[in-house]
Amino acid sequence: MKGIIFTEFFDLVEQAFGFEVAEKIMDECDLPSGGVYTAVGTYDHTEILALVGMLSKITETPAPQLLVTYGRFIYPKLHAQLKGMGLEFGGSFELFSSLDNIIHPEVLKLYPDAELPNFNATKLNDHQLLLKYSSCRPFAHMAEGLTLGAAEHFDENLSVTLEHHNTDDNFYTDITITRQ
Repeated sequence: MKGIIFTEFFDLVEQAFGFEVAEKIMDECDLPSGGVYTAVGTYDHTEILALVGMLSKITETPAPQLLVTYGRFIYPKLHAQLKGMGLEFGGSFELFSSLDNIIHPEVLKLYPDAELPNFNATKLNDHQLLLKYSSCRPFAHMAEGLTLGAAEHFDENLSVTLEHHNTDDNFYTDITITRQ
């Protein structure tokens, strides 16, 4: 995973829970990287899972809830990167429908070693979109948070439901997004 995921995670932890909690997470996790991250570095995704798990334990907040919160938090930073690539969208459905065929190919031009999830978008009707999330990583709840972050950015009222179809090796989630 790209280092921005880690550096922004610690920004969220410090803002929401304080510097002491961020330090405690680092002290409690035995991470291969030693917990030293740069925004452009690449790190094993199991480290973010360990960090979220420890934050969940310390704060007694379920990990899925933390991942949703984190997705909402990081959305503005990722959206700014889209603008930097010259990608602009009129609304969240347009953005979500462009993930696999426009956004991710552009991301791969900048970060050829990035391992991105797949999002197959299907418009169900004028008010609903189905995103089929598939990945070797369990971050569907972070995608849920990113969806809610996009809703805030585009000033839209969206609701999101997740239906998991995970296997031993991969994570599959149907993310149904309804525009109110």
